[in-house]
Amino acid sequence: MKLSLVIPCYNEEDNVELFYKEVNDCFEEQIMDYEFIFVNDGSQDKTMNKLKKLYKQREKDNIKVIGFSRNFGKEAAIYAGLQQAEGEYTAIIDADLQQRPQVVLSMVEILDKEEEYDCVAAFQDKRNEGMILSFFKRAFYKIINMVADTKFVSGASDFRCFRKNMRLAIISMSEYHRFSKGIFSWVGFETKYIPYKAEKRNAGTSKWSFRKLYKYGMDGILSFSIAPLKLATYVGTICAFLALVYMFVIFLQKLMFGIDVPGHATVVTLILFIGGVQLFFLGVLGEYISKMYIQEKKRPIYITRETFGVAEKKEEDELSDKKE
Repeated sequence: MKLSLVIPCYNEEDNVELFYKEVNDCFEEQIMDYEFIFVNDGSQDKTMNKLKKLYKQREKDNIKVIGFSRNFGKEAAIYAGLQQAEGEYTAIIDADLQQRPQVVLSMVEILDKEEEYDCVAAFQDKRNEGMILSFFKRAFYKIINMVADTKFVSGASDFRCFRKNMRLAIISMSEYHRFSKGIFSWVGFETKYIPYKAEKRNAGTSKWSFRKLYKYGMDGILSFSIAPLKLATYVGTICAFLALVYMFVIFLQKLMFGIDVPGHATVVTLILFIGGVQLFFLGVLGEYISKMYIQEKKRPIYITRETFGVAEKKEEDELSDKKE
């Protein structure tokens, strides 16, 4: 198998059939041996019915369908698809046709010709989105690169193609709270970044609201940095130092100059400030503890309701074969 396409789907009933046709038309005589791995992430529309239809009517045996029992998120869908990939190369691509299959051909060509690279990742050099959203996305990459040991390329997406060795490394990381952009960088391997233009969605609307993007960004920072915990130590040290200085000033005013030191407003202000700082960092600590708590439960990353053309626990067999 030359290439596996992992396609996470959430409410894409109007896109999956056209996506399948577009890929086949694009790959004709370019890549002869490839497979589709559609992962239905608990869609609320008829996406699963359309995928079943595709599976039953396919002309060649190159479609796998995984249906989740509920919505587990795109990260879980990517993980499930990577577990079932059999290709020499694996590409992650959305079903809405904003990410064109022609770009995948370019990625495959680069991996064929340039053996020093294990992965080709696409990034948008020009984004078709509002100024406010663009500002926050740029700010996120600046912040996470400041606080994380793992480096993130601004604008790089999940749209990428990589070799089998990198895929096996990714699925070996079975953490519950997944942040693929960080995982792709953390596992290493040589990556080449190429620009691409995101086309207009064929149908439907974006599933990423500002609130979801904010939560996703915070998950990324907490997953790949302990800087917020260190910040609590730094802020606590500074506050303690300032408190000592202020105490020394008050002592001098009272002892040496006999100045009456009114304290009510000052005390209330300091109590509120210190209390706010403490509550903030208790919240940060709670975020880390909650992730540890959920991870310790060892719940599955996803649960399947039905599958078509899929082998169970294939990733465990591949990993064991590699170790042998």
